[in-house]
Amino acid sequence: MNSVAFYFQIHQPYRLKRYTFFDIGRGESYFDDTENERILRRVAEKCYIPMNELLLGQIEKHDGQFRFAMAITGTVLEQLETWYPEALESFVRLTETGCVEIICETSQHSLAFLSDAEEFDAQVLAQRDRIEALFGQKPVTFRNTELVINNEIAERVEAMGFKALLGEGADQLLGVRSSHEVYRPATTEKLSLLLRTYERADDIAFRFSNQGWDQWPLAPETFVKWLAEAPEGAKYTGLFMDYETFGEHQWRETGVFDFMEALPALVIAEPTLDFKTPSEITEAHTPTEELDIPHPVSWADAERDLTAWLGNHMQREANRLLYELADDVRRAAALGHTEIQSDWRRLTTSDHVYYMCTKWFSDGDVHKYFSPYSTPHDAFIAFMNVLSDLKSRVTAALGSIDSNNHTEITPTGAEPDSTCEVPIVELAPPTKQRRKDSRT
Repeated sequence: MNSVAFYFQIHQPYRLKRYTFFDIGRGESYFDDTENERILRRVAEKCYIPMNELLLGQIEKHDGQFRFAMAITGTVLEQLETWYPEALESFVRLTETGCVEIICETSQHSLAFLSDAEEFDAQVLAQRDRIEALFGQKPVTFRNTELVINNEIAERVEAMGFKALLGEGADQLLGVRSSHEVYRPATTEKLSLLLRTYERADDIAFRFSNQGWDQWPLAPETFVKWLAEAPEGAKYTGLFMDYETFGEHQWRETGVFDFMEALPALVIAEPTLDFKTPSEITEAHTPTEELDIPHPVSWADAERDLTAWLGNHMQREANRLLYELADDVRRAAALGHTEIQSDWRRLTTSDHVYYMCTKWFSDGDVHKYFSPYSTPHDAFIAFMNVLSDLKSRVTAALGSIDSNNHTEITPTGAEPDSTCEVPIVELAPPTKQRRKDSRT
C-alpha cells in the first residue's frame, strides 16, 4: 500500500522595521508589528481558516480515513495567540479529531543547528513543550528548518527522543534510490527518515496555477492516477509543502481548494492508496537501508543546499555575528534581561538571511516573492543596524562600560557586489513586489 503523506508547513516570521543607523540607541522596537499583524490576518483569512475548515470537513466526511501532518512554528503560534486567536483555535479543532499529527521543529524556524547546539536544543525543547500544551500531543516526528538534514542533525534528533525525521528527496542525496522508501540516517540506530517526493509535491505547491505547464489545469483524478503509478513496493509518497500554498501562493481562483476537497475521496477509492501521517508510516515500516548524509540537504532552490541562506558574504557574515552574541545573550537572560533573549531569538529566524540572497538569476523570482525589501543589500543593512543596537543592549546588561572590551558589529570579507559595510544613511523605503505573499 502506497500511503499518501501530506505534511503542511505553517510559518510567519517577525519582519523587521525599516531600521536605520539613526535608530540605533533610541530604544525603538525592531519589529514591524503593524505589518506583521496585517499579513498574519490576511493569510489567516485567505488560507488558515478556510483551509482548516475544508480539511476538518474532509476528516469528518471520511470517518478519519483522511489523515495528515502539520508543523506550526513558534513565531506564527505567538502571532496567532496575539492577533488572531480564532484562527489558532481552528488548528486546535483539527488536532482534536485525532487525525492530524503535529510535527516539531525549532521554535524560531532558525539555523541554530549550524552555529549553536545549545540554542538548537533550547528551541526544539521549547517548541515540543508548546505543542504539547496547545494541542495535547507530544511530537515524535521532527522537521528541521526548511527540511535541512545531514548526519549530525539526524544523530542529535534521535538523541532528543524523536522517532522520525523529515527531509527532501533530493537527487544528489538519493541518486538512483527511491523517495518512497523509509531510510535510516547513517549516524543513527533507529531513527526513520521520510523524504519528500518533490515531483508530486511541486505539482501542487508550484505548478498548479502555471498555465504554461502542459498538465494545466491539473485535475484531481489525474493526480491520483500519478500517485497510483508510484514504483512497485512504494511505502509512501511524501507530499510536503507550505500551507500557504492554499489561498496565498495559489489563489482560490486557481481551483486549488476545489482540488483539495475532491482529492481525499479519490485517494480512498483507489485500492493501492491510503492516507497516513509520518508517525504512522514510521510504525508501519522499518527502514530499508542506511542513508549517508555528509552534506546538508534542504528543500530550497534548484541546489537543494544551504545557499538560499548562506550563499554569499552578507548572509554568512550576518549569521556569524548573530551567533557570536549567543553566549552573552544567555548571560544577560540569566541576569533577568529576558527581553534581550526574546529579541535575539526572533533574529535567528532564517527568513532574515534568506532576504539577503543574491541568487536572482536561477531562483531569484522565488526570493523576491518572499522578501519585503527592495534589494538583498537593504535586507542586510536593516538587519545589521538592529544587530548593532542589540549588541549595545547586551553590553549594557552585562555591565561592561570599558570601551576596550566593547566589540562593534563590524562585518568583514564583503564581496564587491554585496558590500557589508553599514552606511550612515537612511534606507530607501521597501517597494511592493509583483505578487503579494504570506511572507512579504
